[in-house]
Amino acid sequence: MMPIHPITDSTGSAGPLAGDVASERQGLLLVALAAVLWSTGGLIVRSLESTDVWTTVLWRSVFAAGFLIVFIAVRDRGRTIQMFRTMGSPGLIVAACFATASISFVVALHLTSVANTLIILSTSPLLAALLGRVILGERVRGRSWLAMAAAVIGVAIMVSDSFGQGALIGDMVAFVIAVCLAVATVTIRRHRHVRMTPATCLGAVLAAMIAAPWAQPLAVTGGDFGLLVVFGAFQFGAGLALFSTGARLAPAAEVALISVLEPILGPIWVWVFLDDHPGTAALIGGSIVLVALAAHTLLDKRKARAIPPAI
Repeated sequence: MMPIHPITDSTGSAGPLAGDVASERQGLLLVALAAVLWSTGGLIVRSLESTDVWTTVLWRSVFAAGFLIVFIAVRDRGRTIQMFRTMGSPGLIVAACFATASISFVVALHLTSVANTLIILSTSPLLAALLGRVILGERVRGRSWLAMAAAVIGVAIMVSDSFGQGALIGDMVAFVIAVCLAVATVTIRRHRHVRMTPATCLGAVLAAMIAAPWAQPLAVTGGDFGLLVVFGAFQFGAGLALFSTGARLAPAAEVALISVLEPILGPIWVWVFLDDHPGTAALIGGSIVLVALAAHTLLDKRKARAIPPAI
């Protein structure tokens, strides 16, 4: 799932955390690895043989929560309980956003194409810019408005193809993911002193609790179970761990640019391994969105600075 990163000017500045080029390169490498892991989500869901949506959500959430608890325990050395206690109401908001986004991600991949899901999801930083303007009073720059306009056009082209394929509901669910991540982004920016890894872990627990009544956890085949372990512990959990570590070492604009690898690679994996062509409209519309995001981020590099994600 797409990472959380800023796209507007911050009302509170944060100085660079990495003082040398080697650290920045290491950070960008970790972020790239995270993006590659996240990009496999569509391939994993499409490769499941018979597991239904709610069972997929349940097991993915369970394995993600388990991985993140271990990660927090190792990283924070004995302060695991304290980390959960100190996240407060901002952490609960982020947890609710992640739970909703996690469920919606799996549902969307069952109802629409991988390309549509990931491209629509990738617009979350642009939505966060709008929310940041309303809630935090952050200035939205001219190039941000242009990027948003291009993204709207690109998504409209993609969605136009969904009418004929009956996938419009899936596209709408994908948009829910983007909105949830945008709300989480603004919450983290407003409370950047709060560590949010526990919130993402709690979000996984909430998603598992919501899915449990409708899931059939014992009806999973051995092959599907292995994929679900990878989906939860590695695609989501390890991806988040890599991103939270790497994003602290590199400028935010470069982190955002590298993160665009996820919506680029995701449809490619499905196309190459499962022969699932994303469609002409998805290719055209997706290209417009990704070019807009990449151009916006490249312009941001002129004033790039390290803004540590509070996770």
